[in-house]
Amino acid sequence: MRALVTLTALAGMVAFAVVLARLTLEASPASVPLTHSNLTPGRSIENYLNQPGFVDTVKQLGGNIALGVPFGILLPLLSLKARGFLRVALITAVTMLLVELVQGALVTGRAFDIDDVFLNTTGALLGYVLVGRRLGRIVRPRTRPRWWQRRAHTPSH
Repeated sequence: MRALVTLTALAGMVAFAVVLARLTLEASPASVPLTHSNLTPGRSIENYLNQPGFVDTVKQLGGNIALGVPFGILLPLLSLKARGFLRVALITAVTMLLVELVQGALVTGRAFDIDDVFLNTTGALLGYVLVGRRLGRIVRPRTRPRWWQRRAHTPSH
């Protein structure tokens, strides 16, 4: 059963990678005049929140958050070492940072935006807290106690 779940999670991660690549790494020549890199945390988020189009704001912010959710669900299913709030955050942030760097450097009509990394990571953490943590524990339970639990059970001399 564990092997089947792992294979399914791996297939899900591959499918997610394809969707991620299509959404973020396809050229958009028509967007060139609109593209601006953002290295200041919060700037793009603030711009989205201050624009009059509510639907566009939801698409931009919600879409970036939703894009990270599969990481938070699939990472704990793939590996015990990929479990934990900080690990999921770190793996997602590094992955999305790489995507943004490639996007900003190599893809026409796309730009690097640090806020996208934060929003994607937020989505991964939501996915992890709401679903991924529980699924990971069911599919890959810990086989040995944590370091503080080992100390508590060690007899003192």
